[in-house]
Amino acid sequence: MRLSKALNIMRLAEEAAARPDGISLVQITETFGVNLRTAQRMSRALEVAFPTVQTRVDKDRRKWWQLRDHPLLQMQGIRDSELSALEMGIRRADREGAATEVAVLKALRSRLLATMPAPFARRAEVDAEAVLEARGHACRPGPRAQNTPQVIVSIEAALKGPFMMSFDYTGAQDAAPRSRVIEPYGVLVGMRSYLIAREPAIDAKYRHFRLDRISHIKVLPDSFKRDQAFDLATHAAQAFGSYHSSAEYGPVIWRFAPSAAPVARDFVFHPDQHVETEEDGSLIVRFTAGGWLEMAWHLYQWGNAVEVVAPLELRAMVDAHRRGDFPALP
Repeated sequence: MRLSKALNIMRLAEEAAARPDGISLVQITETFGVNLRTAQRMSRALEVAFPTVQTRVDKDRRKWWQLRDHPLLQMQGIRDSELSALEMGIRRADREGAATEVAVLKALRSRLLATMPAPFARRAEVDAEAVLEARGHACRPGPRAQNTPQVIVSIEAALKGPFMMSFDYTGAQDAAPRSRVIEPYGVLVGMRSYLIAREPAIDAKYRHFRLDRISHIKVLPDSFKRDQAFDLATHAAQAFGSYHSSAEYGPVIWRFAPSAAPVARDFVFHPDQHVETEEDGSLIVRFTAGGWLEMAWHLYQWGNAVEVVAPLELRAMVDAHRRGDFPALP
């Protein structure tokens, strides 16, 4: 068996042990990116390499493989690539102000390293740091709004309940903070992060509160029944960034010049975008969203290499600021 195949069998054994119900052929194809025939060969190899693997057939006649407490898996420890990925997760969470995730991931990292002999743990840490440096994740500068850790911790605790919350909030039109009692539904993370919530005393509308404008936050003992129809990903896709505006929501069409098309083609401007190439080589990008100001901020980086076809209001915002002297595209 070639080394790559052997490693895949070890990875398959990890998946069969890590998943509570084991792993099926369909899941093998999805996890390893292989076809069904290859997945069948891998499952047979798993049975040969690990005779204690348990198999079962469910009511839909699908076969599952499950591996429990195998000593060979426990001897693997943690790889440098896994440790670096975990460290990247910690640094991203820290950058976004997710204090709870930072603490939990650090505890997980320490517990994993504690299971390894000291020399191997130190080597894994050194190798992981080298991977981080090579990928540019050791230090990543960039502008972002500062969020108070206590705000993030309180929101996360309320979402788990779910529990209602109270806080003081200074809106754009407010001269002084106003007290709010809300039902939290999620957080949109961006250059500025927003809490999505309802104010039941007012109406059932979903409102957005900037985290950096929240103070004196409390998790209340009262729970609430979440709207099961609410989907965070669907809601997030209604905006270009993290700012939502129902008045601005509508079709968006951008045309990138032929010179910028190869670069723009590598971007995902919106999860529901549609892209087409015109005869002259220019690239048309279409999607439906709101948040014209955040769109304008992004479009400025493209200079005169992009033209706003729709909406006309966004076109008016950016036309006077298009320039052709930027030395590079985003």
